[in-house]
Amino acid sequence: MTHDTPDADWGFATRAIHAGQAPDPSTGAIMTPVFQTSTYVQAAPGDHQGHEYARVSNPTRSALEANLACLEGAAHGVAFASGLAAMDAVLRRLRPGDHVVAGDDLYGGTYRLMRQVHEPMGVRFTFADLSDPEALGAAMTPETRMVWIETPTNPLLRIVDIAALAGAARARGATVVVDNTFASPYLQQPLALGADLSVHSTTKYLGGHSDVIGGAVLTSDDGWAEHLRFQIKAVGAAPAPMDCFLLLRSTKTLALRMERHVANAAAVARFLRDDPRVATVHWPGFEDHPGHAVAQRQMRGFGGMVSLVLADDTPEAALRFMQATRVFALAESLGGVESLVSHPATMTHGSIPAEVRRAAGLPDSLVRLSVGVEDEADLLADLDAALDAAVPHPVEAGAEAVAG
Repeated sequence: MTHDTPDADWGFATRAIHAGQAPDPSTGAIMTPVFQTSTYVQAAPGDHQGHEYARVSNPTRSALEANLACLEGAAHGVAFASGLAAMDAVLRRLRPGDHVVAGDDLYGGTYRLMRQVHEPMGVRFTFADLSDPEALGAAMTPETRMVWIETPTNPLLRIVDIAALAGAARARGATVVVDNTFASPYLQQPLALGADLSVHSTTKYLGGHSDVIGGAVLTSDDGWAEHLRFQIKAVGAAPAPMDCFLLLRSTKTLALRMERHVANAAAVARFLRDDPRVATVHWPGFEDHPGHAVAQRQMRGFGGMVSLVLADDTPEAALRFMQATRVFALAESLGGVESLVSHPATMTHGSIPAEVRRAAGLPDSLVRLSVGVEDEADLLADLDAALDAAVPHPVEAGAEAVAG
């Protein structure tokens, strides 16, 4: 057995460190080299050492793809230049007249890609609350070819039962895609629950350090893998070698980071729920969250994301809160070691029309927290000070925990 071939008994953290990452045979370097090349010398036309042109493949990228596939329990991993490039490659397999059912609480960039890029090409989309088990059946048509799931959802943190929806969708011939970005492979394994494809913005928890943009699709379906690799070759959405190296560096600590993200998010959620200056907290770890039992069943932990609405339920109060934090940085994105605070209505979900956002239950006053790995006491103190700035006069009622 080679060093980069995981033993069947190895745990997640061990596989994260070793899968796809044999020491460099020419030097013994334990870290996969950055193969910064655009082309490869061939002994004769078509006689090469596995790589011929860097848009098609690169050894650093191949190591990353093998690593991510192992973490997701997939036969194939295909890395892309961004999460949206990965999503676009998946949607490109659809044809005019095909129908997709997607969650109605999902990343704004995904909604924009579907509505403004693929819908004009003849693909039809229906957005439904897939945390309701009955919603999928009501939304599907004879032309439904794909079901697109986010869980936990962005930003309301609803929980979708992957196994239940995958069974129902595949029984009717639809491909099941799960955007696993919020959970990461450490917390959730969509393929083991019946999904066909697991999609990631590797920019987020897999990268974990806010210094790289990337995406990936993991699958055990040979036909889908062939389609995705063709998209890389034909369209050119390939990640750079250095980006792949940075992601390989990051997956080595994924288990450690996710444990800390989960623990800190739990502390933050409970602190906010008990504070009278906060009206609503969205976090699936609460026992009265409608998706709590499903999350317990299909996730290793409840994730590092928390959303809230202040007792002063106005965008102005939300702005005061976000501008008053010092540890939580006001910025787009999520999943990095540093804590971030954002305003979905004007930032990550600004491309979704206001009436569509509100119909899905996303108010303009919602604040989203990506809880990092800092010291818990500093995070809570920072939030306490920001609440003072936003809601200086506490109200009587405590926060209500909801599904979103």
